[in-house]
Amino acid sequence: MTGTSTCWIDAVAAGEVPEGGVKGVTVLGEAVALFRLEGKFYATSDVCTHEAALLSEGWVEDGEVICPLHGARFGIRDGVCSGPLGRDLRCYRVRERAGRIEVGLPGTA
Repeated sequence: MTGTSTCWIDAVAAGEVPEGGVKGVTVLGEAVALFRLEGKFYATSDVCTHEAALLSEGWVEDGEVICPLHGARFGIRDGVCSGPLGRDLRCYRVRERAGRIEVGLPGTA
């Protein structure tokens, strides 16, 4: 029997993700942006859906990451694009274990 499961991949030390900031990493070939807001970690695609700029090179403001190229804004908690350009981001599950951040990617059990 097959089913969908989460494959947890070690990404980075928790201390490398600044509070109120972003850290770009590559997880199994996927560009992922890691965020820490109010002590909680979040993960989204690191690639802007408008012009493929790296969001980890942008800035964090009011719970959103802002694309450095054209200013597209995305919710860090849910990936929703609030404008002015782009589509919603893919979000990933994330957890902290033993001082490390792990990103959950869809896998097959």
